[in-house]
Amino acid sequence: MTFKPADRLKNIRKSATRRLYDAAPAGSINLGLGEPDFQTPAVVRGEACRVINEEQNGYTMNAGLAPLRELVAAYHGLDSLMPFTVDSVCVTNGVQEGLFAVVMAMAGPGDEVLLPDPGFLAYPSIVELSGAEAVYYPLPAAGGFAFDPGAFDRAVTDKTRLVFVSSPSNPTGRVLSRKDLQHIANRLAGTRAYVVADEIYRELYFGERPASIAEYYPNTILLSGLSKMMSMTGWRLGWVVGATEPIRNITVMHQYASSCASAISQKAAVAAFSPEGREATAAMREELERRGQIMARAIERVLGLPYVLGEGAFYIMLDVSKYGPSEDVAMQLLESRVITAPGGAFGSEGEGYLRLSFSVAAEQIEEGIRRIALGLGVTKPNTA
Repeated sequence: MTFKPADRLKNIRKSATRRLYDAAPAGSINLGLGEPDFQTPAVVRGEACRVINEEQNGYTMNAGLAPLRELVAAYHGLDSLMPFTVDSVCVTNGVQEGLFAVVMAMAGPGDEVLLPDPGFLAYPSIVELSGAEAVYYPLPAAGGFAFDPGAFDRAVTDKTRLVFVSSPSNPTGRVLSRKDLQHIANRLAGTRAYVVADEIYRELYFGERPASIAEYYPNTILLSGLSKMMSMTGWRLGWVVGATEPIRNITVMHQYASSCASAISQKAAVAAFSPEGREATAAMREELERRGQIMARAIERVLGLPYVLGEGAFYIMLDVSKYGPSEDVAMQLLESRVITAPGGAFGSEGEGYLRLSFSVAAEQIEEGIRRIALGLGVTKPNTA
């Protein structure tokens, strides 16, 4: 009997970043996956050990533990037009599940979901699974992946149900300015559209802390979590925040996807909001800024290729357009044992670029750039 998957999966397959990771030879340097290499802060690890040893850790409420939801509501409420309460928060198994729950609960056939191009590669797949139509607003490579007000305005229609905003961006690291956010809010005023603000990288910034669209547009659904700002990717702890009615429906979707997030992760996450937790994030932020400069200087010295270094997250977009399609280039570089992420996987505006992550140690950054030069056959003299 030949297996046939459900029609909803006909255009869905494993992402390019995961295919490259799975195909990488032993000993490869990973500049591809978006995962910090820091140890989870001691204050969180210590609390996790305590609750494992001292407490019962069964199911929680679908929406999550009230003490954690109160902290999340207070954290986001400082930068919002809306007052948030414990009922404004649904704790999820990472932001990825939160994204899924939001789209499934709020969009469907006949709706349009507006996505940034380039943008996180899971966005269009989730939209397709929902039955809605993905529409894109370009963040032009020619403009350094900055926000284009005219392109955004043209993409909004009377069918627009959700508008995804990501700042700092994955894959570019670019941050939307207050002027950009105000423009988005003005354009959407009077429409039925909700903004879905992916703020998972918001605490990883270089310079001024990024503003939130929630400061300008009340119909905003916020997504964030601890994967990046506390180096807790494997703990699977994220959340969705917004007005109580949409959150109630998102929580129903979350219930049938996973019941609840891990009780241990939720209890340990409370410690992330302590002074020690905030200090740990600040230290990570400082070190990532240093690593970004190390990668930028290595690219200039060894590769001599154009690149875009954003104002946040931990990515550089490297222009390799003269070497061929981005996925072909990324596959070629596996022969030199370096993993990269093809920009085309994030949208048409990312084609011709590789997304490089500087969330690894400095010596791995330097060696990874050297291997990229080897794989591309770059002969630029080392002028260091």
